[in-house]
Amino acid sequence: MESATPIRVLIVAHRTAANPALHEAVRRRAAQGPAAFALLVPNPTRGLARLTDPEDVSRSEGQAVLDHALPMLEQAAGGPVEGIVGVAEPLAAVQDAINLRGFDEVIVSTLPHRVSKWLRLDLPSKIGGLGLPVTTVTSDDETRPPAA
Repeated sequence: MESATPIRVLIVAHRTAANPALHEAVRRRAAQGPAAFALLVPNPTRGLARLTDPEDVSRSEGQAVLDHALPMLEQAAGGPVEGIVGVAEPLAAVQDAINLRGFDEVIVSTLPHRVSKWLRLDLPSKIGGLGLPVTTVTSDDETRPPAA
């Protein structure tokens, strides 16, 4: 008997949040069965904020990514996608989202290996260590959100 409760899927992305490869992965996941999606954008820190208080920065860049990517992801998902701006450190942002909102699986969208800081840090494996299935989507282009 199939459950009517949707699987909660956390999408983690920043520079690739509006990338067609991610949209296709979301489309495929949505076709597998009932799913509720949320897009988590770790909010980057720049300049002195990295040294002083990286969590006390404007959320405007992360919000700009959400504003740009959510309509396309909602179309791919076939329904609403929740937007979350997280802390700058991606693993901490994922842990916060999982602990506070409860997700069942994660899709990590990142740049290609040759330029991806997330892949060099082995972020997908570290997220997998939290006990959730992880799908990694890499992009061949550097789709970027509009400047805020």
